[in-house]
Amino acid sequence: MKTSTQQLLSSLGIDAVNSGAWAGGALDTDGGQRVASTNPATGETLAEVSLATRAHYDQVIEAAQAAYQRWRMVPAPKRGEIVRQMGNAMRDQKDLLGRLVTLEVGKILSEGMGEVQESIDMADLAVGMSRQLNGLTMHSERDRHRMYEQWHPLGTIGVITAFNFPNAVWAWNAMVALIGGDAVVWKPSLKAPLTAIATHRVCNAVLEEHGFGGLLGLIIGADAEVGEAMIHDKRLPLISATGSTRMGRHVGQATAARLARCLLELGGNNAIIVDPSADLDLALRGILFGAVGTAGQRCTSTRRLFLHESIAPAFTDRLVAAYEQVRIGDPSDPSTLMGPLIDDDAVQQYLQAIDAIRQQGGEILTGGSVIDRPGSFVRPTVVRARPDMAICQHETFAPILYVFTYRDLSQAIAWQNDVPQGLSSSIFSDSFRNVERFLSHEGSDCGIANVNIGTSGAEIGGAFGGEKETGGGREAGSDSWKAYMRRQTCTLNWSPELPLAQGVTFEI
Repeated sequence: MKTSTQQLLSSLGIDAVNSGAWAGGALDTDGGQRVASTNPATGETLAEVSLATRAHYDQVIEAAQAAYQRWRMVPAPKRGEIVRQMGNAMRDQKDLLGRLVTLEVGKILSEGMGEVQESIDMADLAVGMSRQLNGLTMHSERDRHRMYEQWHPLGTIGVITAFNFPNAVWAWNAMVALIGGDAVVWKPSLKAPLTAIATHRVCNAVLEEHGFGGLLGLIIGADAEVGEAMIHDKRLPLISATGSTRMGRHVGQATAARLARCLLELGGNNAIIVDPSADLDLALRGILFGAVGTAGQRCTSTRRLFLHESIAPAFTDRLVAAYEQVRIGDPSDPSTLMGPLIDDDAVQQYLQAIDAIRQQGGEILTGGSVIDRPGSFVRPTVVRARPDMAICQHETFAPILYVFTYRDLSQAIAWQNDVPQGLSSSIFSDSFRNVERFLSHEGSDCGIANVNIGTSGAEIGGAFGGEKETGGGREAGSDSWKAYMRRQTCTLNWSPELPLAQGVTFEI
């Protein structure tokens, strides 16, 4: 009799040992090194993946390149129709895929389902984009000339994703790249390979029905073996990478050396400002989800909180009380609000941060310890902090919230901006003037600025990304499709003459 976990994995085509390379179908990667996918809530091994080698990587790239040659000639609206079918395929498998996200990375069930819904939504958004890959028409300065711009597919792109969004971040890239006419090769995190395999299976089946197997490639392997090959590969004109700032610097240097593009979504050290006019009940809920959701393992997780001195003492007490009521446990239980960290390494980083907080004079108001039970569970932590604490300059991927007291809004904005990262930011305020200051040139320096909502949970309709050490990339909505295509300016002369621009003459 199969267990419920085994039934789930089997329903999604996950075997005890899985191939680490897919080019239309699974490649034979047996005999190589294996990596185990582990349930962070229990410590049990879910399944293993036989890692791909450089030879497998080349097979995946070659298959993608071959499929791309045909895919780019398909009209964009027809590409959009196939992407629509991919979205429907994910919609049909949403329950299974969402439960797999929860099982493999420890997100609570509503977040697991929400992540897959985000991928479905991205497919729907991309369908609309496929009919709006518009270029401008410009007036020429020359008589009987016409100028316009058009957009062409870029080629085969590489997508590197992190464990915390093992399904949706790939979709942000892949759905848009596909309607732009590109092929996509995906290198997922070794901490979440099963979600990648299952997602790839679902979407690739649609492409195979239309004769485009291989257009989506999957390569699961060590950084030194296939990651380095990907970022240095001249066949890939764009690398989209999500991860740490350290990783992003390496990817940026490698792509710059070959004059390729990179789209980087890196670390966040996100802050919320609460002013005296704010709806404090609303602020409390927004802060709690922003800091505790996904166990603090989102790039948009709230890590710093600035409270006006007039409200700080009472609000901090309410915040601590709310933290101590957070239900921690099995993420598949609908009543759970916080699941585990991804693995023991993440727990150790949490404990190292707690030690640094104490050494630097921070006061732990609640939390700060590991929960004695199977799995990688820790207590969400609130710290009374000072702006000069070095730990506050860094992103700790854990549910640790630093609380500061400020006197005036200029001080709070300056402190918010005084970190290397620039992803997401929020203000809770019912003051029109304070809101406008926060959103003005002198306000938040982040790529995302919210009012009366938290720092996490961005909608796909807007362009997602940040500034400074967050990398400057933009994914998902708005005009982010331009990152996956190349612009071409066209000038047409329909006169019998050959006038030159700027009045230049050149007569023989």
